[in-house]
Amino acid sequence: MDSLGALPIFIQAAETRSFTAAGQQLGLSASAVGKAIARLEGRLGVRLFHRSTRTITLTQEGHLFLARCRRILGEVAAAEQELADTHATPSGRLRVSLPMVGMLLMPAVNAFIQTYPEIEPDLDFTDRLVDVIGEGFDVVLRTGDAADSRLMTRVVGTFHHRLVASPAYLERHGTPFKLADLAHHACLRHRYPTTGKLEAWPLRQDRLAGTIEPPTTVVASALEPLISMAEAGLGIVSLPDFVLHEHLKTGRLVPVLSDHTEHSGVFRLLWPSSPYISPKLRVFIEFMTANLFPFE
Repeated sequence: MDSLGALPIFIQAAETRSFTAAGQQLGLSASAVGKAIARLEGRLGVRLFHRSTRTITLTQEGHLFLARCRRILGEVAAAEQELADTHATPSGRLRVSLPMVGMLLMPAVNAFIQTYPEIEPDLDFTDRLVDVIGEGFDVVLRTGDAADSRLMTRVVGTFHHRLVASPAYLERHGTPFKLADLAHHACLRHRYPTTGKLEAWPLRQDRLAGTIEPPTTVVASALEPLISMAEAGLGIVSLPDFVLHEHLKTGRLVPVLSDHTEHSGVFRLLWPSSPYISPKLRVFIEFMTANLFPFE
């Protein structure tokens, strides 16, 4: 019997503390189990069990070997499952947590649902830092860094904040050319719903001029109203570029103070770390990576 084939016998004997009980579980005789363990010990050059007339117990080396064996067989089982899943249709409930701006990314989500009709997405929109494992999410989409070592992560896109306004607003109020000009303009500000704090504008501060804080004309806790107000000519707004693509392309909004802003961020998917990824989760990760930011 080869070494890999002996591992399940060793694990069963360690868990039952009996060659007889292990043999009953595996459909082997106690003698066959004992001989398999003896051959394994001979190949390893160490004793794995202390033997007595009534029971067996692991040696220190046996405890170390048991932990490794469980990991090895777990990896083998995961590899076999992954190969089997290549022929399976992804299906079932998929719990996904999305930030509030996720509504603006719904074209990609809609396309995913149409592509994989057997998958049942359960979408939770929140800016709260959810406990991915504790709350039972399959995957979450978030900005920023990944700080939880229990999670796997993949960056699916980068974004930048830009200051924009409608051509009509700029025609009426003039175009700002330096940061100090913002003091004379209507500024539409975003407030984080979870903290109540105003989102900082990505202004490249001038050391000589000092820190510039844009005035606050209107505050909203969601981006969609800010986009609508900016298009209506009510002021200047700071927005991530992934929500501005069509507005800039059609000219409904135009950038301002581009040389005076600096910001970059990333969107990443996070999911519980595991040697095995279900087909529904795998296709969601691959699809979002390819389609969430198609204009990059």
